[in-house]
Amino acid sequence: MLILALCLPCLAMAQSTDNYRSEVWSPDNGNGTYTNPVINADYSDPDVCVVGNDYYLTASSFQCIPGLPILHSTDLVNWQIIGYALSELTPYEEFNLPSHGNGVWAPSIRYHNGEFYIYWGDPDYGVFMVKTKDPAGPWEKPVCVIPGKGMIDTCPLWDDDGRCYLVNGWANSRSRFASVLSVRELNAEGTAPISNPVIVFDGNGTENRTCEGPKFYKRDGWYWIMCPAGGVPTGFQLAMRAKSPYGPYECKKVLDQGKTDINGPHQGAWVHTAADEDWFLHFQDKECYGRVVHLQPVEWRDNWPVMGIDKDGDYCGEPVVKYRKPKSLVPNHVVNPVESDEFNTHTLGLQWQWHANYDQKFGMPTAFGTFRLFNFKHPVASPNLWDVPNLLLQKTPADRFVATTKIRVTSKADQQYGGLIMMGLDYSALVARRVGQTFQLEQVTCHAADKGKKEEIQTIATLQPSEVDAIDYKPGIHLDIFLRMQVDKGMCQFYYSLDGKKYQKAGTPFKMREGKWIGAKIGLVSVEPDGTTDRGWIDADWFRVTK
Repeated sequence: MLILALCLPCLAMAQSTDNYRSEVWSPDNGNGTYTNPVINADYSDPDVCVVGNDYYLTASSFQCIPGLPILHSTDLVNWQIIGYALSELTPYEEFNLPSHGNGVWAPSIRYHNGEFYIYWGDPDYGVFMVKTKDPAGPWEKPVCVIPGKGMIDTCPLWDDDGRCYLVNGWANSRSRFASVLSVRELNAEGTAPISNPVIVFDGNGTENRTCEGPKFYKRDGWYWIMCPAGGVPTGFQLAMRAKSPYGPYECKKVLDQGKTDINGPHQGAWVHTAADEDWFLHFQDKECYGRVVHLQPVEWRDNWPVMGIDKDGDYCGEPVVKYRKPKSLVPNHVVNPVESDEFNTHTLGLQWQWHANYDQKFGMPTAFGTFRLFNFKHPVASPNLWDVPNLLLQKTPADRFVATTKIRVTSKADQQYGGLIMMGLDYSALVARRVGQTFQLEQVTCHAADKGKKEEIQTIATLQPSEVDAIDYKPGIHLDIFLRMQVDKGMCQFYYSLDGKKYQKAGTPFKMREGKWIGAKIGLVSVEPDGTTDRGWIDADWFRVTK
């Protein structure tokens, strides 16, 4: 059975803008060099595989759907979203509503015998695999390779003789132990284990505690496990080598923060290119902005991969900020993950994700050049938006940017509202709420939403409808409005306009905060507190990200 990605509006597999250059962040300096991060957005736990002159990247998506983003590059610097490998998560009773921080943890992507494979660990349900012949999709239905609890950060290795091995880490929150890596053998198809796991590395009681995110490789007869240790914001990168997949492995620290501002340098992918160069992609935790992707040069010295720049000759490099681009054997273009959306096609832009499995009642593209996001109410009483699944969101694209949207708010009943949101453990939104026969413009803010705290509402203005239905059995009222957020240094300020020309400041500055294992996300909200009346909605004409 295939998951046909095109059956849902949130799963477009092609993007009309083939050469998309971000206004707010582009790592390509245009002179043969690049500036880190190469992806200034929350692509946590990145992994990359190489097929000829093409590179394919995936990353953790947790509970967000579509999941397992697929990005493509021909030079490791310029990346474009081309699709997703996962259209839904199971079990449905878990993921049809937001299950924050659960789902897809630290995937790996590999190319084997003409097919692309992605493995990931769901900390509650086991090790899963999905595969395809075309990385843009569709991907086959996921297979549960190993059911169980606590297994995370999985990566396969097909050996020269066709045998398949899998390395994984362990989540202390589920298994009550961590800081060890295990290897077991799978069948040649990679669909089931044929041996029990063996602990091949133990970081307990050493500076290598919290070893996780392992990636499995083979080079010149040596088996390699590359993984981070020491914690996400404070850790470093390890390389381990052995003559057997089961070890014993000798270990060396090959990348750490040193004297740079790039904290962590955390788990990622070693890449050997068609131009016979070696590179390493990893993430840096930037708190409310999420975990952004950096690219480091790799030099092999005495059969050890020295990452970044090793200034003191101790085999442990420091991250680079600016460096020459990798050599490429094919032409490449300046292109970045898409941010803006005109909503002019029958599919959403590939940047958008929901907080849970998609339900068609969340919203749909229209034939009128808009996307309609219906009011939605969580079936369980909640004091805030934490458990609302129909938030239409995308990653923040840079440290500094402006996001502006033109929407029409349509209300069929009192208290229905919609608008623009910055979502995280704390969130703030600028919304238009129906109150009687008018709209009330409000800044709705919640601190510690994950803890069930109540919202704070600041009334900004009372606005008259742009239009009132003359013929309808339940007449709606409509408001045409432009909403804007300006983001800089972790702070968000809202603005609004009725004509798209003159914008007024709205509400108070909001300090952004990350979500559960993800960065803060921007997008649209459409909610009704009651949930028993006819739905209202917002029609988004466009959503634009600029300087």
